[in-house]
Amino acid sequence: MKKQIRINVDLDHENVPKSIEWDAEDAGETEPAACKAMIMSLWDHRRKNTMRLDLWTRDMTVDEMKIFFHETLITMADTLEKSIADDRIAGDMRDFCAYFAEKMEIATPDEPGT
Repeated sequence: MKKQIRINVDLDHENVPKSIEWDAEDAGETEPAACKAMIMSLWDHRRKNTMRLDLWTRDMTVDEMKIFFHETLITMADTLEKSIADDRIAGDMRDFCAYFAEKMEIATPDEPGT
């Protein structure tokens, strides 16, 4: 079985994204979803390195980018914990996420019990 994820990027005259849309067979949507930014990492097992595709539109604000990075880092900590079963290092990453949010002045919900 194969599944397909499609990403469409409309570029301006300077090759900067004007719009980014994505859709997938399993997304449950009838129309492509618009987004302002994306970070995609692909592991090349032959070369043992990561290929990246980082795109954002001109109308992505600095505050939105800070939140986007913070949420991406949290997701990376979750993925690391699931993939290598090391809750210690994932916890360290989450500590960094809290530090990042503080330094970037991102409002985050209080942790349970605080």
